[in-house]
Amino acid sequence: MSDLAIELHWQRAEPALQTGKYSNEHTVQYNSGYDVQVDSAPDWGGDPANTNPEQALASALSSCHMMTFLALAAKAGWPVTSYHDYAEAHLGKNPKGQMSVTRIDLHPVVRFDTGFAVDNAQLSQMQDRAHRYCFIANSLADSVEINIR
Repeated sequence: MSDLAIELHWQRAEPALQTGKYSNEHTVQYNSGYDVQVDSAPDWGGDPANTNPEQALASALSSCHMMTFLALAAKAGWPVTSYHDYAEAHLGKNPKGQMSVTRIDLHPVVRFDTGFAVDNAQLSQMQDRAHRYCFIANSLADSVEINIR
């Protein structure tokens, strides 16, 4: 299997590294050319204009779930024309009392070619299969909820 990598760079801007007196803002580079500004979540003092690791995790899950859904839909002959998702990471304490992403909710909206339709049970079953086969979902604990819109 392939190794999939990023590069991360952080440089202290303050005179000294002191608790609560330094910035967590850093750059994550994908594929030697696409830079994303990353910071702490706003609740932890991060710049809300930057992405944060919790959003990145939700994004990774949402993207993986969509790609898995599309592969399954193509195999089943479902003519998907669009797919939209609103993914939300929830922060809280896990059973060990540690701060963590306790749940990620996906809210996919799938549209099909005119004249094609599936019922809610079929769509729910396909979303469930996508969740079971998604690499990222399989890397997380049982903290993903899929709410079909």
